[in-house]
Amino acid sequence: MRPIPPPAAAQSRLEHDLLGDREVPAEAYYGVHTLRALENFHISGVPIAIYPELIRALAQIKLAAARTNHLLGLLDEPRCRAIVAACEEVMEGRWHEHFVVDVIQGGAGTSTNMNANEVIANRALELMGHSRGQYAHLHPNEHVNMSQSTNDVYPTALRLATHAGITSLVQALGYLRQSFERKAEEFADVLKMGRTQLQDAVPMTLGQEFSTYAVMLGEDEARLQEAAALLCEINLGATAIGTGINAHPDYAAGVCRELARVSKVPVVTAPNLIEATQDCGGFVQLSGVLKRVAVKLSKVCNDLRLLSSGPRAGLGEINLPARQAGSSIMPGKVNPVIPEVVNQVAFEVIGNDMTVTFAAEAGQLQLNAFEPIIAHSLFKSVLHLRRAAYTLADLCVDGITANPERLRHSVEQSIGIVTALNPYIGYAAATEVAALAHRSGRGVKDIVLEMGLMSEQQLAEVLRPEVLTAPQRWPVKVTRP
Repeated sequence: MRPIPPPAAAQSRLEHDLLGDREVPAEAYYGVHTLRALENFHISGVPIAIYPELIRALAQIKLAAARTNHLLGLLDEPRCRAIVAACEEVMEGRWHEHFVVDVIQGGAGTSTNMNANEVIANRALELMGHSRGQYAHLHPNEHVNMSQSTNDVYPTALRLATHAGITSLVQALGYLRQSFERKAEEFADVLKMGRTQLQDAVPMTLGQEFSTYAVMLGEDEARLQEAAALLCEINLGATAIGTGINAHPDYAAGVCRELARVSKVPVVTAPNLIEATQDCGGFVQLSGVLKRVAVKLSKVCNDLRLLSSGPRAGLGEINLPARQAGSSIMPGKVNPVIPEVVNQVAFEVIGNDMTVTFAAEAGQLQLNAFEPIIAHSLFKSVLHLRRAAYTLADLCVDGITANPERLRHSVEQSIGIVTALNPYIGYAAATEVAALAHRSGRGVKDIVLEMGLMSEQQLAEVLRPEVLTAPQRWPVKVTRP
C-alpha cells in the first residue's frame, strides 16, 4: 500500500478588511491592505524597498511608538517585546523584500504605512509563536499602529530617511571636493588663460581654476547640512490632522524622545502639529538645495568637457582619463562620458525639484496627499547625486592631467595679457596694442617692444606668473624708454 503523502502546505491565508475577504500568499509577511495596494498601483514598477533608509525609518518609528505606548500603559509587555524585536530585524535589513508597494501611490502614503504595519505584525506574531495572519493575538492597526496615523508616520519617516540620505550625500561631496583640492595643489604653478564669455580674459593658474570647484562643493556641503537641520522637526503624535486624537496626552513628547534615541537623529516635536502635518516647506527647501548642488555640479562638468575638448581641434588644456571607446564609426575617438553622465543626473534632479514644487503646492487643507511623489523625487535626487559625486571623483577628477606647454603657449599668444599692462602703459595704449595684435596675429609682447612702450626687462617683470595671477601694489606708470 502506498503511503499517503502529507497535506500540501497552504498556498495562501485568508485575511479580511473593509472591502471583504482576500487570499494573501502564505509566505508573505504583508497582508490584505498591502495586497490591494499592489493591485491598485502599477505605476513605476519600483517597490519602496528600493529605499532602505525609508524602511529603516518606518521600523524606527514603529519601535519608538511601541516602547512609548508600553511606558504609558497602553501596550502590554509581550506584544511590545515582539514588536520591538521585529522592528530591530527590519532595521538590520531583514524582510525588506516584503515592502512591496509601489513608490508612487495614492492615499498620502497609507499603503506604505500599512505595508510596514503588516510586515512588522506578522513577524512579531511568529516571534510570539503564532502564525502569520493570526491578528487576534497582535494586530497591525490595533497594536503596531497604536497612537499613530499615516499622516504623522509617513512624513516623519520621510524626514528621517532624507536626513540619512543627506548625511551620505555630504560625505560624497566632501570626497569629490578633496579630489579637486588635490588637483588644485598639483596644478598650482600651471599658468593658463582665464576666459569670460568664452573669450580670452586674463591669466590665472590651472590650480586656481580647480580650487574654485572645491570651494563650490564646500559651500553646498554647508547648505545641505542646514537643510538637514530643518528636517529634524517632526509631527509624530499629530495622528490624523494634528489634534492628536487617539493618542495619550504624553505620547508626542515621549515618542519623540524615544525616536531620537533609536534613530540617533536629534528630532524635536513641531510646536504646532496641525501646521506641521500639512506643511511640506522643509521638503521644498531641501529640494531647492539639491537643485543648487546639481546646477553647480553640472557647470563644473561643462567646464571639464570644454577644457578637455579636442584633443587637437579643441582647447585641449587638460586630459580626462579615457574610460571607453567613444564611437562605433570613428576609430580612436574617446568621449568625456563621466562628466556627461553627471550632467544627466543634474538634469534629472532639476526636474525632480519641479515635481516636488508642484506636489507641495497641491496640498489641500489639513494634509498633503502627494508626499509619496515628494519622497520618490527626493530619494532619487539624493541617491543619484551621491553616486555621481563618487563616480566623478574616482573615474574622472583623480585621473586628470594637464598640458602645461599648450597652456603656456596660449598665454603667450593671447591678447588678454595686455590687461596686465594697463597700469604701466595706460588703457588707451593697451587698447592700441590689443587691436594691432589681433589684426596682425602677432604677440602682445613683440608689439609692445616694437612700439617702445616698455623694455624687455620691464615686460619680463610684469609678465611673471606670480604677478599675473594675484593682486599687486598699484605700480607707477612706466615712462617710455
